[in-house]
Amino acid sequence: MKWALAATVSLLCVCSAASGQETSYGQVEYLNSCAMCHGESGEGDGPLAHDLYKAPADLTRLSERNGGEFPYWLVFATIDGRHTANQQDYRDMPVWGERFLEGDAKKYGPKGGEAVTTERILRLADYVQSLQRR
Repeated sequence: MKWALAATVSLLCVCSAASGQETSYGQVEYLNSCAMCHGESGEGDGPLAHDLYKAPADLTRLSERNGGEFPYWLVFATIDGRHTANQQDYRDMPVWGERFLEGDAKKYGPKGGEAVTTERILRLADYVQSLQRR
């Protein structure tokens, strides 16, 4: 429990310090994990987009396609991927919850790793929300 709390507090401090800078933690995570497929601008035009079975989503239009409201928890669940109900559909997108947790759990232990993984996915969802066309 102490590890989970310490890991979460450490990550929140890093995120808070980064929020005053031009590049956010979510943006850095996005560029490292998502931009190869979804593109730097989020329009689904990354360098690997044409190599995928299914074209990556245009992340800039999620609110538009959802009646003007950003589907935050759907985005979170899609990025995480561990609890997606319909796993039978072909999914080119990695299950980031598993990928992140593998390294995070090694570094922070199982509970701390889960807390850090959750925070990483939250910051990614925040960044995707910031990409929405107004």
